[in-house]
Amino acid sequence: MYEHTHTHTQQEVSPTRLRTFDFLRGLAILGVIVVHTSHSFPSQISAIDFVAGLGRFGVQIFYFISALTMCYMWKLREGENNPVKNFYIRRFFRIAPLFWIAIPVYLSINGYEENYWAPEGIGALQIFLTATFLHGFWPNSINSVVPGGWSIAVEMTFYALFPFFILKIKRRSVYLLLAFITWSFNVFIFRDFASNFLTNHYDTSSTTIIKGFLYLNFINQAPIFLLGCYLYFTLNAQPKKTEAYIFVAWILLGAGLRFFYNIEGFGFLAVYISLGMFVYVCIKANIRFKTIEKLGKSSYAIYLVHSLVLHYLQEIMPLKTGLSALLVGITLTTFISYFLAFIIFKFIESNVQHFVNFITKPKPTQQPLST
Repeated sequence: MYEHTHTHTQQEVSPTRLRTFDFLRGLAILGVIVVHTSHSFPSQISAIDFVAGLGRFGVQIFYFISALTMCYMWKLREGENNPVKNFYIRRFFRIAPLFWIAIPVYLSINGYEENYWAPEGIGALQIFLTATFLHGFWPNSINSVVPGGWSIAVEMTFYALFPFFILKIKRRSVYLLLAFITWSFNVFIFRDFASNFLTNHYDTSSTTIIKGFLYLNFINQAPIFLLGCYLYFTLNAQPKKTEAYIFVAWILLGAGLRFFYNIEGFGFLAVYISLGMFVYVCIKANIRFKTIEKLGKSSYAIYLVHSLVLHYLQEIMPLKTGLSALLVGITLTTFISYFLAFIIFKFIESNVQHFVNFITKPKPTQQPLST
C-alpha cells in the first residue's frame, strides 16, 4: 500500500485547504474566548457553563493546526537555502515580539503579587523563564506572568524540535508510533516521577498547582503535535492497517488502564484523538466560513489580548453573572479583541513580517566583475 515519504513532491495540502486551517483556528480562538469569558461572567446554569468549559480544548485544535501548518510550510519551501535557520527565524519572530510586549503589559495590570500559579509572588526568575520561553518547565512560572502563556511555551518547545522530526522521519506511521510512545512514557513514567519530584521539592504544598502542571506541560501535550504531523501526511493517502492497529491498541490500553487500574490519561487521550478526527474531516471536506476565518487569521494576537479585554470588561460591565452576562461578554470580548488584533497587525506584525521576509529571502548570486 502507498506510504508517504518526505521525498515525495506532491503538495499534500492545496491552497483552498489553507482556508480550512484558518477556519479551525477561528473555532479554536472562539473556544478559548468562551471558556475564559465563562470564568469571568458565569451563566450560573450548570449545563451551559459545562459546555462553555469545553472551549478550553480549543488550545489542542491550535496544536493540531500548528503541526499541519509547519509541515505544509516546510514542504512549500523545500529546496531553499538554510531551511532550519530560516525556520527558527520565522517562528521566533512570529511568536516573540508580541509575547514580549504582553509580559510588561500584564505585569503592569496584575502586578507582581501572588496569584494562583505563583503563590509566593512573581519574581525575576518567573519573568526570565517566561521571556526565554522556558516557563513551561516549572509550575510557578508556567502560567503566572502572561495569562495562557503556558501554551506558548508548549508551542515553542515543539518548534525547537520540529526540524529534527521533519528531516529525520521519512514515514508517516513513525509520527503515529512516536505519539503512542510519548503518551506511554508520560502515563507510565513521567507523570509519577514529576508528581513525586514536585511534591518533595516544590515551594508550595498546593497539590492543585502540581496537578495543573502535569496537564499543561509539554510531555502531556506532545502527542497532539505528532498526530498533527501524521494527519498532514495522511491527507492524500489511505491509512495502513498497521496504523489502524496502533490506534485501536492505544485506545484499548488507555481505557483498560483507566477503568481497571484507575490510571489517568485516557480522558485526555480520547479528547485529542476525537479532535484530531474532527480536524481531519474538516480539512478533507474543505470546511470554510469567512467570518470565522478572519478570527483565525488574527488568532495569535487575539489569544494574547483577550484576557486584557476581559480584565477591563469585568470592571465596567454592570452584568456580572447570568446567561445575558455570558453572551454579552463573549460578544464584546470577541469584537474588541479582533479590533485590537487588527491594530496590532497594522503597526507591529506587518512590520515584523517585512523584516523577516527581508532577512530570509535568498541572496542574489553575485556576478563576477567584468574586466
